[in-house]
Amino acid sequence: MPTVVTSFMYFVIAGLCEIGGGYLVWLWLREGKSIWLAVIGGGVLFVYGIVPTFQPANFGRVYAAYGGVFVALSILWGWLVDKNVPDRFDLIGGLIALVGVVIIMYAPRS
Repeated sequence: MPTVVTSFMYFVIAGLCEIGGGYLVWLWLREGKSIWLAVIGGGVLFVYGIVPTFQPANFGRVYAAYGGVFVALSILWGWLVDKNVPDRFDLIGGLIALVGVVIIMYAPRS
Protein backbone atom coordinates (compact mmCIF):
# COMPACT_ATOMS: atom_id res chain seq x y z
CA MET A 1 0.00 0.00 0.00
CA PRO A 2 2.77 2.56 0.69
CA THR A 3 3.94 2.04 -2.91
CA VAL A 4 0.47 2.98 -4.21
CA VAL A 5 0.36 6.09 -2.03
CA THR A 6 3.88 7.13 -3.08
CA SER A 7 3.10 6.45 -6.73
CA PHE A 8 -0.10 8.49 -6.59
CA MET A 9 1.77 11.35 -4.92
CA TYR A 10 4.25 11.34 -7.84
CA PHE A 11 1.28 11.63 -10.19
CA VAL A 12 -0.09 14.59 -8.23
CA ILE A 13 3.30 16.33 -8.14
CA ALA A 14 3.79 15.76 -11.88
CA GLY A 15 0.30 17.06 -12.57
CA LEU A 16 0.78 20.19 -10.54
CA CYS A 17 4.08 20.82 -12.32
CA GLU A 18 2.58 20.34 -15.77
CA ILE A 19 -0.57 22.34 -15.14
CA GLY A 20 1.24 25.02 -13.11
CA GLY A 21 4.06 25.40 -15.63
CA GLY A 22 1.61 25.51 -18.51
CA TYR A 23 -0.51 28.04 -16.64
CA LEU A 24 2.48 30.35 -16.20
CA VAL A 25 3.18 30.21 -19.94
CA TRP A 26 -0.54 30.80 -20.56
CA LEU A 27 -0.43 33.92 -18.36
CA TRP A 28 2.49 35.27 -20.36
CA LEU A 29 1.03 34.63 -23.79
CA ARG A 30 -2.69 35.06 -23.21
CA GLU A 31 -2.76 37.65 -20.44
CA GLY A 32 0.29 39.73 -21.32
CA LYS A 33 2.14 39.00 -18.08
CA SER A 34 5.91 39.14 -17.66
CA ILE A 35 8.08 36.85 -19.75
CA TRP A 36 9.64 35.74 -16.47
CA LEU A 37 6.47 33.79 -15.78
CA ALA A 38 7.10 31.88 -19.01
CA VAL A 39 10.71 31.24 -18.03
CA ILE A 40 9.66 29.94 -14.62
CA GLY A 41 6.89 27.95 -16.29
CA GLY A 42 9.46 26.34 -18.61
CA GLY A 43 11.53 25.34 -15.58
CA VAL A 44 8.50 23.87 -13.86
CA LEU A 45 7.63 21.95 -17.03
CA PHE A 46 11.17 20.56 -17.05
CA VAL A 47 10.63 19.28 -13.51
CA TYR A 48 7.37 17.72 -14.72
CA GLY A 49 9.43 15.69 -17.19
CA ILE A 50 11.59 14.33 -14.37
CA VAL A 51 8.97 13.43 -11.75
CA PRO A 52 7.31 10.51 -13.62
CA THR A 53 10.67 8.73 -13.87
CA PHE A 54 10.27 7.86 -10.18
CA GLN A 55 7.21 5.72 -10.94
CA PRO A 56 7.69 1.95 -10.57
CA ALA A 57 6.03 1.06 -13.93
CA ASN A 58 7.13 1.35 -17.56
CA PHE A 59 6.89 4.57 -19.57
CA GLY A 60 3.75 3.70 -21.54
CA ARG A 61 1.79 2.60 -18.49
CA VAL A 62 2.89 5.60 -16.42
CA TYR A 63 1.97 8.14 -19.08
CA ALA A 64 -1.32 6.44 -19.92
CA ALA A 65 -2.33 6.48 -16.26
CA TYR A 66 -1.00 10.00 -15.79
CA GLY A 67 -3.49 11.18 -18.42
CA GLY A 68 -6.33 10.33 -16.04
CA VAL A 69 -4.69 12.18 -13.16
CA PHE A 70 -4.14 15.16 -15.44
CA VAL A 71 -7.86 15.21 -16.36
CA ALA A 72 -8.93 15.24 -12.71
CA LEU A 73 -6.31 17.79 -11.63
CA SER A 74 -7.19 20.08 -14.54
CA ILE A 75 -10.82 20.12 -13.42
CA LEU A 76 -9.69 20.87 -9.87
CA TRP A 77 -7.27 23.59 -11.07
CA GLY A 78 -10.02 25.25 -13.08
CA TRP A 79 -12.26 25.23 -10.03
CA LEU A 80 -9.74 26.52 -7.49
CA VAL A 81 -7.59 28.84 -9.61
CA ASP A 82 -9.86 30.02 -12.43
CA LYS A 83 -13.04 29.87 -10.34
CA ASN A 84 -14.87 27.75 -12.96
CA VAL A 85 -17.14 25.49 -10.96
CA PRO A 86 -17.24 22.01 -12.51
CA ASP A 87 -20.64 20.61 -13.40
CA ARG A 88 -21.72 17.05 -12.69
CA PHE A 89 -20.41 15.85 -16.05
CA ASP A 90 -16.96 17.28 -15.31
CA LEU A 91 -16.99 15.48 -11.97
CA ILE A 92 -18.25 12.21 -13.43
CA GLY A 93 -15.66 12.34 -16.20
CA GLY A 94 -12.88 13.09 -13.73
CA LEU A 95 -13.96 10.19 -11.55
CA ILE A 96 -14.03 7.84 -14.54
CA ALA A 97 -10.52 9.00 -15.48
CA LEU A 98 -9.29 8.26 -11.94
CA VAL A 99 -10.85 4.81 -12.02
CA GLY A 100 -8.86 4.25 -15.21
CA VAL A 101 -5.68 5.29 -13.39
CA VAL A 102 -6.30 2.74 -10.65
CA ILE A 103 -6.93 -0.02 -13.18
CA ILE A 104 -3.93 0.81 -15.37
CA MET A 105 -1.40 1.32 -12.58
CA TYR A 106 -2.51 -0.74 -9.64
CA ALA A 107 -4.48 -3.76 -10.90
CA PRO A 108 -2.79 -7.00 -9.84
CA ARG A 109 -0.75 -8.55 -12.64
CA SER A 110 0.85 -11.94 -12.82
